[in-house]
Amino acid sequence: MDALPESLNRLVDGLSDFPGIGKKTAERMAFYLLKSNDGWAQNLAKAIMDVKEQIHECPQCHNISDTSSCSICSDAKRDPSLLCVVEDTTDLVVFEKTNHFRGKYHVLGGVLSPLDGIGPEDLHFDTLLERINGEEEVIIATNPSAEGETTALYLAKLLKEHNVKVTRLASGIPVGGDLEYTDEATLVSALEGRREI
Repeated sequence: MDALPESLNRLVDGLSDFPGIGKKTAERMAFYLLKSNDGWAQNLAKAIMDVKEQIHECPQCHNISDTSSCSICSDAKRDPSLLCVVEDTTDLVVFEKTNHFRGKYHVLGGVLSPLDGIGPEDLHFDTLLERINGEEEVIIATNPSAEGETTALYLAKLLKEHNVKVTRLASGIPVGGDLEYTDEATLVSALEGRREI
């Protein structure tokens, strides 16, 4: 028999679904929420619901936004001739934290992974190709994993047919690593040393 009330058990189960949060940490978080004042808990619940209800994909780049077009696509100061292709929005956020890249982005929504049933039709390749006019440089910034490299090679082949300069991030990012966990100095170095593929 469990010593915790059912509602608290459900909260612990829900919190333990977060990446990197185990059962013990989820229990500590649940007890913190239980002991917090009602106003704080209600504000947190409202913030969660607002994110779920108000955030959507930018129709142009697939970044997240709470307006019709994301802040990066709407920024006239961005260089439209530089387009950085990333796997997910979390990777875009990492680039933005460097304050170094002043181009625009395209979020694929994942990587090619035949074993997981993810093919080209499951990613945002079509909208990427619609954005290409042959005058820009496309920087492929997928993670240096097997799936990321496969996706980069596939993209490079697709883009070469559109007569566009295609580059890949330079070394500095460890093989098998994730952009999300790469420090800013390494990321800037990788951007500056990118190479054509």
